[in-house]
Amino acid sequence: MKPNFLTFFCELPPRPLVELFDTRGVVEDLQALRAGVSLGLLDFSPERAEVVRRLNRENIPVTAWLLLPVDQGYWFHAGNVLQARARYEAFRTWSAEQELQWAGVGLDIEPDIQELRAWAESPLRSLPGMLARFVLRGGRTREARAGYHALVERIRADGHRVDAYQFPLIVDERQARSSLLRRVAGVLDVPADREVLMLYTSFVRPRGPALLWSYAPGTGALAVGSTGGGVDLPGVLASPPLDWTELSRDLRLAVRWTHDLHVFSLEGCVKQGFLSRLRGFDWDAPVEPPWVESRRVDAVRRALRGLLRVSGQVFR
Repeated sequence: MKPNFLTFFCELPPRPLVELFDTRGVVEDLQALRAGVSLGLLDFSPERAEVVRRLNRENIPVTAWLLLPVDQGYWFHAGNVLQARARYEAFRTWSAEQELQWAGVGLDIEPDIQELRAWAESPLRSLPGMLARFVLRGGRTREARAGYHALVERIRADGHRVDAYQFPLIVDERQARSSLLRRVAGVLDVPADREVLMLYTSFVRPRGPALLWSYAPGTGALAVGSTGGGVDLPGVLASPPLDWTELSRDLRLAVRWTHDLHVFSLEGCVKQGFLSRLRGFDWDAPVEPPWVESRRVDAVRRALRGLLRVSGQVFR
């Protein structure tokens, strides 16, 4: 049951990035695992280009995980489609100048990082702004989706596969034919060649495994984590990283539903010594699915879809 595709997210500034891939055994472990890297493009620095060239030489597939400056929202959402398009054009120029090769391009669909930080610092004070954005985002969401659709077609025309990294709730909203969550959070249902659901159990303990087991059926690809790293969002992502037992459990649960797995993050796995341990990992070892708890999650999701269907009739 070993996955056909194993990809590690990596989200580091230039110097730590170089240090990571200079760490003894990292490149060799990736080669042994036949794994790829989804590299967060925080910048277009010479150091990042050299890392990509090194991975190209070692035949390690690299996905260009596009990101924006923090003041532009960092992740892609309904309010920054113009910045996203400009970022892709800058990436395109940089790749050609540096002669970089890519296995695909990843679009990370999440709320504006500044809105998340404001909500984490003061939820009540952020509520009026959230309601205002909900009202304003009706037409803007449709325009943004059209803009991202055009961006996806542009990327495909350049010969790249397009990945979309999505929160799992997008599945429920899609099934309910609603736009409520997208209007509140500013996220989008972006068409892509591969959709990767971010099922990070570390952020929803102790119900993380049940959430994973509920959403995994029918997914083409999913991501487990977090093993550490990523952006700093106090109060939102303030949870301990997965330990080896938890990561092993999540991988064995996930591989029962898909053989296209992502892990967040590479740097977290290296720091905790997980990467080398995965070389001898027993994917077929017994694991007990969270049957009872996942049925509870299923029930909550059914209720959520019911509410979303009603919202879809009210807010069109």
